[in-house]
Amino acid sequence: MKLNELENVTRPYKRRKRLGRGIGSKSGKTCGRGVKGAGSRSGWKSRARYEGGQLPLYRKLPERGFSNARFAKKTETVNLGQLDETFEDGEVVSLLTLRQKGFLKSTCPRLKILGNGEISKRVTIEAHSFSAAALEKITAAKIEYRVVD
Repeated sequence: MKLNELENVTRPYKRRKRLGRGIGSKSGKTCGRGVKGAGSRSGWKSRARYEGGQLPLYRKLPERGFSNARFAKKTETVNLGQLDETFEDGEVVSLLTLRQKGFLKSTCPRLKILGNGEISKRVTIEAHSFSAAALEKITAAKIEYRVVD
């Protein structure tokens, strides 16, 4: 096989449309752009959703439904098993200490403890809420916890 014997097998060759090459080409004179106005000039692009000054469709349609996204309380969740791996005996578990240890990156204002995994270390847990399974395991292990507002 030689370089001059290679063929393009990925897609068929398609010639580009040659504009402005006479009346018989169907795209001569105005080159398919119509006559006059900004659209016939070079460098013009149409803005998405722009309808030539008439009221756009997206403004005619009614707003529907309700989104709770503006009012939702964002909460960071942590499992008991993760706390057991991250903290030592006698430490305090809170949003601040979790961020200091690099466990949490976000700036969520609330913390919820979930019950996945086991906890054996004697730590003090300060969180905004606890799941039912987490509370069961915490009370069974006799670990101190506080609900913070």
